[in-house]
Amino acid sequence: MKKIAGLAFAAGLIGSGVQAADDLTLQLKWVTQAQFGGYYVALEKGFYEEEDLNVTVKPGGPDIAPTQVIAGGGADVIVEWMPAALAAREKGLPLVNIAQPFKSSGMMLTCLKESGIEGPEDFPGNTLGVWFFGNEYPFLSWMSQLGIPTTGGADGVEVLKQGFNVDPLLQKQAACISTMTYNEFGQVLDAGIAEDDLVTFKYEDQGVATLEDGLYVLEDTLADEAMVDKLTRFVRASMKGWKYAEENPDEAAEIVLEYDETGAQTEAHQKRMMGEIAKLTAGSNGALDEADYQRTVDSLLSGGSDPVITAQPEGAWTHAITDKALN
Repeated sequence: MKKIAGLAFAAGLIGSGVQAADDLTLQLKWVTQAQFGGYYVALEKGFYEEEDLNVTVKPGGPDIAPTQVIAGGGADVIVEWMPAALAAREKGLPLVNIAQPFKSSGMMLTCLKESGIEGPEDFPGNTLGVWFFGNEYPFLSWMSQLGIPTTGGADGVEVLKQGFNVDPLLQKQAACISTMTYNEFGQVLDAGIAEDDLVTFKYEDQGVATLEDGLYVLEDTLADEAMVDKLTRFVRASMKGWKYAEENPDEAAEIVLEYDETGAQTEAHQKRMMGEIAKLTAGSNGALDEADYQRTVDSLLSGGSDPVITAQPEGAWTHAITDKALN
């Protein structure tokens, strides 16, 4: 039987005289999948309940921008990539990173070997698939650092606005497409393309990796002592969920499947995804690493005449929550 993410466990306490748990809503960056395994594990294992929290987890999707959801009051916390969060902050949405469960980047450019691309120097003259809706920032930053225009032509690359699938590569509409180590790369392999027929460029290996799935709130939230207490308990329970998922990836994947109301996910894909996700959360206790943050900022600032952000952000992260949650 499918579970519904965020069912109020407090409902069972009605009439018992026990005080109801504190409500908190989390908006995910994408659909229910192992990318968010730690939160679903925390739900299923009662880690939020132990912290007196009633957490509602809202799946994302192609038409859902977490930054817009939190701006409109539809969530207390969002999962977002730092480039999109910092770009939104510079445009006036005061997002603050309160925790960083993902230590490493899973983003890659996956190319067909037959395209002749062996290194970044071979990108010019080719069409490259890129996700938008805030996911384009790491790519644009990388191309700027390489000095490769994204406006086409023999010296530049043609940018194909890629849907959240791998069709452009399968249909040879693009020489390379955006993939995540834990998702689309596996879809390419599942489609029958051998790994030996592919050339991959991990952003992490290229020195242009930017921080991905972090937890963000609006600045004003941190001025509310009750919310700070609630967020501290939320981060503590979430990181407990993430560490459990790392150590028990197959069980975590099965838990995710229980919460997938669409029925679209498969056990094999989710188990593979959880195994890859565990590599990205490894090494993080939830606290943002300042060096990782600065590397992300420097990458986003290094866009020449067209940087993703134009100035060093101020107040874009805090250890206030993780310092309390981890002690």
